[in-house]
Amino acid sequence: MHAAFAPAIAVAVAAASSSVEAGRLRLNNVGKRFGAMAALDGVSLDIRAGEIHCLLGENGAGKSTLCNLVFGVHAPDSGSMLLDGAPYRPRGPADALASGIAMVHQHFSLVEDASVADNLLLGQSRGLLKRREAGARIRALAAQYGLELDPDAMIADLSVGERQRVEIIKCLMREPRLLVLDEPTAVLLPDEIAALLAVCRKVADSGCGVVLVTHKLAEIRQVADRVTVLRGGRTVASSTAPANDIDSLVAAMIARDPKASTMPAAPAAPRRALSSDVRDEVLQVDGLTVRDAHGALRLDNVTLIVNRHEIVGIAGVEGNGQSELAAALSGMTKPAAGRFFVNGRPLAGSAPQEITRAGVGIVPEDRHAVGCVTGLSVAENIFLNQLHKFTRRGMLDRSAMRAAARGLMQRFDVRAASEDVAFGGLSGGNQQKAVLARELTQDNLALLIAAQPTRGLDVGAVEAVYNHIRAARDRGVAVLLISSELDDLLAVADRIVVLYRGRIMGVCPAGPEQRARIGAMMAGQSHD
Repeated sequence: MHAAFAPAIAVAVAAASSSVEAGRLRLNNVGKRFGAMAALDGVSLDIRAGEIHCLLGENGAGKSTLCNLVFGVHAPDSGSMLLDGAPYRPRGPADALASGIAMVHQHFSLVEDASVADNLLLGQSRGLLKRREAGARIRALAAQYGLELDPDAMIADLSVGERQRVEIIKCLMREPRLLVLDEPTAVLLPDEIAALLAVCRKVADSGCGVVLVTHKLAEIRQVADRVTVLRGGRTVASSTAPANDIDSLVAAMIARDPKASTMPAAPAAPRRALSSDVRDEVLQVDGLTVRDAHGALRLDNVTLIVNRHEIVGIAGVEGNGQSELAAALSGMTKPAAGRFFVNGRPLAGSAPQEITRAGVGIVPEDRHAVGCVTGLSVAENIFLNQLHKFTRRGMLDRSAMRAAARGLMQRFDVRAASEDVAFGGLSGGNQQKAVLARELTQDNLALLIAAQPTRGLDVGAVEAVYNHIRAARDRGVAVLLISSELDDLLAVADRIVVLYRGRIMGVCPAGPEQRARIGAMMAGQSHD
């Protein structure tokens, strides 16, 4: 820990004793290894009944591993856990659930060809499924938490954000005594975030312990009773006054000066005036319309332009057409109507490979499903669309590919034991950075479509990702940035387009002064 901020945190830790009831879950010197890598090394942690305990840490710091130990996904190699004073060593998630511990995971565990209601009844109902009663309860919970959700919808038809809502409600239906939430607010509106955090507070006030993994400093200021910081699998700092210790906690997390910025850096160049020269138009979208498998309209007559040297942000609550827009532009979905062009080349309905060859880089919102091949190595994933660079007389020069991958891993801060490890073994944030490295380094890159590119990343990695995206913009790449993080869009984009129920609700320049206007449009109120 840096000496500059240790005293403030130490004082806060010393004052910890009596603010909340103690002893819900205690980890004593817990360690966990995966091969030669120590994911957790001697971690001790006290999660108290009646508190909201936030975990901070860079990607790969051990947060998800710790949560998975608590939920029984992995077993610790050393140390012990106590639940309400009794030894706790779950043999699997079923044991954890039976013990009153529920968890919302980063990666979803839903049955795609079943309805929302059926997914929520799995493991919670014996005998005949009471779908009508379940639907009523789901609607009540969704209304209470401000999470719009249709119990009869099929999981396969839901966006990433809507699937996240299903996971949150599935967890809350169990009324747990320990609630573990891994980045649960990434897809919610500010008002919905406030509502969910208020629910967390009510749950804690009832005597339940709440563990919240978040990278959003505003959430920590608002709701955290205590914060623990992990770095390199070790506990490096904690605080019982996190609202006052934010700078020091972030500095402990990323091991740098507390005065260093933890928010996206200021744009590398001034925001550009909107171009009216058609020669600057890279992406032209004309009346694009998308329907789902049931014929429901998900994207309705969308028309927009993205110019060279411009970042256009797409704002909106998850489930309002952003996912469908990205899928259509990347070739994953065939539009029902409309066209789009990249540098004048018509691409609507084209295969993803053809769109890539046209100079389009795609950072998908679901990196696991469509952004990578988890069984291949990091190096192979980074060069999935550029393997021809390393082909000599029909043979793949793996030595050259590995050397090039090491360079990109260093440049984009992709942390792994080596470039040869399986991509699926990386943390979610490191997987996202590797996908970004692949897409941003295409030789003929003209357009970058980035959907939720910083989801699951820590504050230091968020800053690095946006610096890379700005650098691409500054060298002439057109960028379409889709994000549920309004603060990010306000700080990074040149223009913001707001989608509501599949239609463009309005367009405005980016900037903090536009927050209220954009928020109103996200809620369905036109301000144009």
